[in-house]
Amino acid sequence: MPKKIPMRQCLGCREMRPKSELIRVVRSPDGDISLDFRGKKPGRGAYLCPDVTCFARAKKSRAIERALSAQVSQEVYDALEAQMKAGDGGDR
Repeated sequence: MPKKIPMRQCLGCREMRPKSELIRVVRSPDGDISLDFRGKKPGRGAYLCPDVTCFARAKKSRAIERALSAQVSQEVYDALEAQMKAGDGGDR
């Protein structure tokens, strides 16, 4: 019997994709918001395609703020966008 693949919905394009293809945006228990390329950091998470256009769409519709139940400042958005463009999977 084949193993079930977990699916998650992208906040930008609203498309269902395998969890392993998406980048997790996480709000840690102390309120910091960051990207989690491995999907292992503790906290509330939401998912985005590894595409800057999906990030821009989620930012414009404030989907990240709604999903994480937290206000996201412009500095945090800028840092997330830079980290996504760099593809910084430093915690892999």
